Amino acid sequence: MADRTKYFIGNWKMFGLSGSYKILERINSFIQRDKKNNKKYKVIIAPPFTLLDSFSKRFKGKKIKIAAQNCYEKDNFGAHTGSISPFMIKKTGVNFIILGHSENRALGEDDKVIKLKVSLAIKNKLNVIFCIGENKKEKKNKQTLPVLKRQILSVLKKGYKFNNIIIAYEPVWSIGSGRVPSPVELKKIVIFLKKFVNKKIKSKIQPKLLYGGSVDKKIIYNLKSVRELDGFLIGGASKSSKNFIDIIKNFYK
Repeated sequence: MADRTKYFIGNWKMFGLSGSYKILERINSFIQRDKKNNKKYKVIIAPPFTLLDSFSKRFKGKKIKIAAQNCYEKDNFGAHTGSISPFMIKKTGVNFIILGHSENRALGEDDKVIKLKVSLAIKNKLNVIFCIGENKKEKKNKQTLPVLKRQILSVLKKGYKFNNIIIAYEPVWSIGSGRVPSPVELKKIVIFLKKFVNKKIKSKIQPKLLYGGSVDKKIIYNLKSVRELDGFLIGGASKSSKNFIDIIKNFYK
């Protein structure tokens, strides 16, 4: 597992203007210079919808891949004001999409809606970054694993191929708080989830599993000891090229 490709995925959330491509240019330049390690990892950045088309064109063929942050649960075109379908996202040239993020769940997205989105994203040949995670109350009541199992089984179908699905474990209590699971706790969760997915989804491909939640250049030192992890979903720190690059540098120190 230690030799598998690592993923550093940045979620910009509601951030970014047309000139923000310069942030990605600096990250891309670093990756090109990082001859020692750049074949060991992949970088994906998820800007807002307004930048998908221009960024996907600007970074086509470069080291950075572009992802969407969400989509609507119906495909093609329709009378859904303000909504963007997986079909429309794919047509921008984007090949990755984040779905099931806790912030979207908090706004009303349930497992049924997320299941539809994942299905339509896969239909449109988008690679899915599927987020799961327990909240503070669920963690306190020792419901972490039951919650994660329910979220997986409610959305992912038997037979899904995990060459186009990445699972991101993002404990809700950690996001933006500066608190993260201990390496021992995280390792147990990651190992459990990989075995659970293989058994229940009947996948012949080992699932890729990321950690997200208050990831920055400091805590990466502890988290990199969890060798079973396949990478990280990074929020606030991904909006700064220096902070994002420092995360990668510190991981490979």
